[in-house]
Amino acid sequence: MSSKTKPDKTTIGLLALIVTQSACSVFFLSDAVADIIADGMAALNDVHLHVEMVATLSLIVAVILEGRFLVRLLRRNAHAERGLSIASGALHDLMEQYFHEWGLTPSEADVATFAIKGLDIAEIAEVRGTAEGTVKAHLNAIYRKSGTSGRGALLGLLVDDLLAQPLIERKEPPKDVPKASGLA
Repeated sequence: MSSKTKPDKTTIGLLALIVTQSACSVFFLSDAVADIIADGMAALNDVHLHVEMVATLSLIVAVILEGRFLVRLLRRNAHAERGLSIASGALHDLMEQYFHEWGLTPSEADVATFAIKGLDIAEIAEVRGTAEGTVKAHLNAIYRKSGTSGRGALLGLLVDDLLAQPLIERKEPPKDVPKASGLA
């Protein structure tokens, strides 16, 4: 889990379930041990004791499985956050590079960023404190300088470049491990 994010409801719920099941396991186990101490070996023939032991073992197995699931969930979440961070940084860097190559003014770069984020003309004007006509003029200049015909083409250009190369280098499997053939 990243230090920047709070645990989500699934993580908290699963952790609460694990803690509850662990407490129940301890209770059932201590009750079974107390029964054996109080009744001696005769307690081993008691059906009640057998039920408690099966319940205890079931809870212990569930706690172990849920613990492993929680660890996998947290690792998957951390991996997704890293990937999103890399993609976000790559998009920002790519946008800055294109804005510079196209010769966008700071105002045009600002409008282009808001347009790529999905804001409409009125929202961009409101956020920037300018008239809608000014935003339209900036957008026309952006499309002309970028050689695109509109917002969709502008975004498509950026996405195509992001998809053209991997954001991170993939590790090659060891030479002695056969690659999956894709046949199932």
